[in-house]
Amino acid sequence: MAKYVIIVPDGAADEPLEQFGGKTPLEAAETPNLDRISTEGRQGLVQTVPEGMEPGSDVAQMSLLGYDPARFYSGRAPIEAAARGIPLGLQDWVFRCNLVTVADGKMADHSAGHISTEEASSLIGELQATVADERMAFHTGVSYRHLLVFKGMDFDVRTYPPHDHIGTPVEKLLPRGKGADVLIGLMNRSQQLFAGHDINRIRQDLGENQVSSIWLWGQGKQTRLENFHKRFGLKGVAITAVDLVRGLAKLVGFDLIEVPGATGFIDTNYQGKASAAIEALAEYDLAFVHVEAPDEAAHQGNAAMKKQAIELIDKHVIGPILDFLLEQENWRILVLPDHPTPVRHGAHSGAAVPFAMAGTGMTGILHLGFGETNAAKSGFRVDKGHELMEYFLKSAV
Repeated sequence: MAKYVIIVPDGAADEPLEQFGGKTPLEAAETPNLDRISTEGRQGLVQTVPEGMEPGSDVAQMSLLGYDPARFYSGRAPIEAAARGIPLGLQDWVFRCNLVTVADGKMADHSAGHISTEEASSLIGELQATVADERMAFHTGVSYRHLLVFKGMDFDVRTYPPHDHIGTPVEKLLPRGKGADVLIGLMNRSQQLFAGHDINRIRQDLGENQVSSIWLWGQGKQTRLENFHKRFGLKGVAITAVDLVRGLAKLVGFDLIEVPGATGFIDTNYQGKASAAIEALAEYDLAFVHVEAPDEAAHQGNAAMKKQAIELIDKHVIGPILDFLLEQENWRILVLPDHPTPVRHGAHSGAAVPFAMAGTGMTGILHLGFGETNAAKSGFRVDKGHELMEYFLKSAV
């Protein structure tokens, strides 16, 4: 049986930057393993975000897994609810609930300084105890990422992901539409609770960003996806530190492997993710390995950190996995970002992303290193992102 690996350096695609001599972070980074895949196999561009949809990781990752977001997507928060095993009734609404920092009336930090899970759990717990009622429940997650579930209520609102609007006045980002008053009221209540809170006083003394407010966005109802094994005949496993990817994995029937030290940031356990994938391939047909670090660096506007994250992924994730696969009789590997996160904007983009794949039955066509420019030169473009999975698994080129 063939072994398949998909590695996703989240948000790694970008635009040319002056500090890298007109190269993108992907092109400027030292990536010998990724270059080998693109040189010996195939590289091209894939449109992971359908036209007219917001360029979120939820939409893009759904495409990467082979599911058409235009058909299946119902919101980001329901996917994360699936990750945490939070049951949703057919009429329940769930919202992503960030802990954010607002300064001078503007969105300053979508993560409140990447607040610790311990601190965040305390704050969300207080909200549940003092603000929640029979219609709503707060659910704690990891770091700044939490959920709020509503029962017996209806919404038709537009909300805004905070990470895509750093520096924007929050008055322009408040929810709009049916039920917006409820959401704004809850955000105001949280601001009252957090103001002068002991956790914030300590964070201030340490020079860390304080938690100004909850931020509600990414709403939706229950999501359902067809089982991956039923569709493709392969048993899959996912390795990630992010609830969004965990949720999608659960929804398609993948098992999950928790890697100690996987943080979703630059300090994540790269080697641990690679080792977990290699070990898992003894039992599973396909390993889906997600690394959040490049995206988080881009949201901070830190090009050097983004380049470093890409290099760490190439050395400690792609390299060991590729070495393992080269010893197998039948194998394939696919590496690609889910979406671009240009450092200059600090927000996601809906542009096509470069991909590289290699393995059994694939021969090199464009013998050039990996990057946005060379991928565009290849002339190989997949306009419907969800179709790339079937090509990767079944094509003979």
